[in-house]
Amino acid sequence: MSTAQQTSNKATIRRLQDANNSGDLQRISETIDEVFEPDALVSTPLPIEATGAQVVKEVFARLLRGLPDLHITIEDLIAEGDKVVSRNTVTGTHRGEYMGLPPTGKPVIYNEIFICRFAGGRIAETWGVVDVFSQMKQLGAIPV
Repeated sequence: MSTAQQTSNKATIRRLQDANNSGDLQRISETIDEVFEPDALVSTPLPIEATGAQVVKEVFARLLRGLPDLHITIEDLIAEGDKVVSRNTVTGTHRGEYMGLPPTGKPVIYNEIFICRFAGGRIAETWGVVDVFSQMKQLGAIPV
């Protein structure tokens, strides 16, 4: 894969995160439709029945219900071949139902790493690791 394509793929990840940070579900949904293949393979264990780009939309709808001030900071963005790796820090305030927990008003900060495989300039596959354990500890669902 050319350096120009790797640069373009990294720009796509930054564009997606900018949309996610907007808090605007319409903008997030439209951006997901533009940057993900409709049948993208999402290889992160999720309790959601949807598949492809639709599962990504549902993830952000749920995140924003629970953490309406959600903000994702890209700490590292690395491109190699047809893949881009993004190491992120996520912050938010628990103001709505989230993962079965009623709102606590507590701030949350956690890390995540995603690998996205691109095909034809769009995300075709993702693998993600999200620090859910840290989230649950911070929200009081797991004793410290």
